[in-house]
Amino acid sequence: MAEETIVLDQPTGTEGTTRVNVRVLDIIAALATQEVEGVARLRGSFSDRAQEAFGRRVRGKGVEVVQDDAGLTIDLYVYLNYGVSVPKLAVQIQERVKMQIAAMTELSVNAVNVHVEGMISPKVASTIDPNNLFGEEETLEDGQ
Repeated sequence: MAEETIVLDQPTGTEGTTRVNVRVLDIIAALATQEVEGVARLRGSFSDRAQEAFGRRVRGKGVEVVQDDAGLTIDLYVYLNYGVSVPKLAVQIQERVKMQIAAMTELSVNAVNVHVEGMISPKVASTIDPNNLFGEEETLEDGQ
């Protein structure tokens, strides 16, 4: 099965084409979302979590990108930090993702839909490290 790609507009007189794999757009959207203060993390599938447990970094999780005649529609599935203003944070996420996709690919983003999957409390966020689920790695708090 071929990977889905999107052809970017080329300047007039330029020969050839530039194709971007849709996974690249997933990664751009995921990183832009994670840069917004108040976002705890994006949702991952079971297979994403399993791959991460075995040390593989999964990018683009919690992101779905669809292209149609109107442009791109991006769905983001996020967990937010407890206490943030959900409507304000959703707008910040939408603006950041649209800006990054446009700046990096010059593609038109029709819509960014933010799906809040849950809230993470400070107590939970400070005791569970998703990158160190089994406590195998020492942390600065452990004296290293």
